[in-house]
Amino acid sequence: MKHQIELIIPPEKIYDQEYLLSISAKKLGVNLSEITAFKPVRRSIDARQNPVFKVLYDVYVGELPDGDSPKYIYNPVSGKKNAIIVGFGPAGIFAALRLIELGIKPIIIERGKDVQTRRRDLRSLQRDHLVNSDSNYCFGEGGAGTFTDGKLYTRSVKRGNVGKILEIFIQHGANPEITIESHPHIGSNKLPRIISAIRQTILNAGGEIHYGSRVTDFIIKDKKIKGVVAHTGQKYLANAVILAAGHSARDIFQILYKKNIKIEPKPFAIGVRIEHPQPLINEIQYKAKIKSENLPAATYNLSYNVDGRGVYSFCMCPGGIIVPAVTGPEEIVVNGMSMSRRDSPFANSGLVAEVKEEDWNKENNGSPFVALDLQQKIERHAFKLAGNTLSAPAQRVTDFVEGKMSQTLPKTSYIPGLTSARLDEELPGFIIRRLKRALKIFDKKMHGYYTDEAVLVGVESRTSSPIRVPRNRETFMHEEIQGLFPCGEGAGYAGGIVSSAIDGENCADAAGKFIK
Repeated sequence: MKHQIELIIPPEKIYDQEYLLSISAKKLGVNLSEITAFKPVRRSIDARQNPVFKVLYDVYVGELPDGDSPKYIYNPVSGKKNAIIVGFGPAGIFAALRLIELGIKPIIIERGKDVQTRRRDLRSLQRDHLVNSDSNYCFGEGGAGTFTDGKLYTRSVKRGNVGKILEIFIQHGANPEITIESHPHIGSNKLPRIISAIRQTILNAGGEIHYGSRVTDFIIKDKKIKGVVAHTGQKYLANAVILAAGHSARDIFQILYKKNIKIEPKPFAIGVRIEHPQPLINEIQYKAKIKSENLPAATYNLSYNVDGRGVYSFCMCPGGIIVPAVTGPEEIVVNGMSMSRRDSPFANSGLVAEVKEEDWNKENNGSPFVALDLQQKIERHAFKLAGNTLSAPAQRVTDFVEGKMSQTLPKTSYIPGLTSARLDEELPGFIIRRLKRALKIFDKKMHGYYTDEAVLVGVESRTSSPIRVPRNRETFMHEEIQGLFPCGEGAGYAGGIVSSAIDGENCADAAGKFIK
């Protein structure tokens, strides 16, 4: 018989199988010898007092569990039916896999490079401040998530099969524990290898992947999309097009606008990266200076409402580093990432405030680019503040709130370096006001969060797309163009790896029905 029980486990015992089996037997009232299998289902940390693990287990008494987890098979596709996928991030990847399941050949058009080659451009970006506008932390195989942490936590459980997404990652090399962690994470050092394995699955099934191909036009006739044109002049034709270009593909938005394909401004969020020493965050969250080696680097999740706008932590990276997420010249954009071990001495997180229609420039309210223009303006101003380099503008948290220039800045994980700047004067006033109020509130929730040991690094502006490409709720197709399926973060319908992957699957299903 299978029983499901929850155990409260001290950190020093979390990997002690003999102890875990013993307390399971005691809780069930059975002999230890009667337990035939023991599997964790869900694991989280409760740090309200002394930190402990809370683990949900399936315990089998007198029987064995079913066989292995389901495997997803990708049989070769003939090519009689095909669909173009613009972009090879999470939405594009999982759209391709789902199309193969449906017997449809995916033709992937990716402006960037494969993950291995892409690493060289990231190295040049970090060390030499050289920006490749088609190969960076946002563009290239795997999309933004590949080299910015690989977080798999999502609230989008009603949109699709989250379990399937995780199992596909496991099938291609991810640690099976991602199915039991409350906030699963792969790590930027391991995800590229997994993405490479998924690529091979797609190619083995007959899918096409065209790297270094930036889309410059859409082929449309009688309100129906027929294909796309790459910057090389190469035309690609197909039965449908899934547009999964990512939230930073500003040139795609411009092409859509010029082709009279409807787009619209969308609320998003702007702010900074806040970086603390990781030991400080551990002490605050675990309520002790010394933590068990079995406790991971502590995380946090903060939010507060100011002036009717949410101010919140975003993409928190325990034991992580801050990276330059720029996609073009003369701009500063920062993001965060962690390796699988999360062993950096720093903790960073986005600290952002919602930007809604009332915050946009009223004079340009008729333009679909009004939100994007604001985003771009802030990024370019940050570049000037940093002396026209990728050395990001920064300010100690206490100086930001008190309105002072930071005479010195703390050590940082940001490799291009920091430049002291008055972020409290240079960011938009409505962002400054909301961040200042939220910082004091967050210190009440996490005493010690507001400290001169913490630094604000500007700017965190690519939290989501400032443009939406509108689509029909039922068909997932663009409201005006037949066969065009706007998808993922870039189209305004997802946020993060798993929700983007789910949206990719949903759009592939919709494209399959359209193609028939």
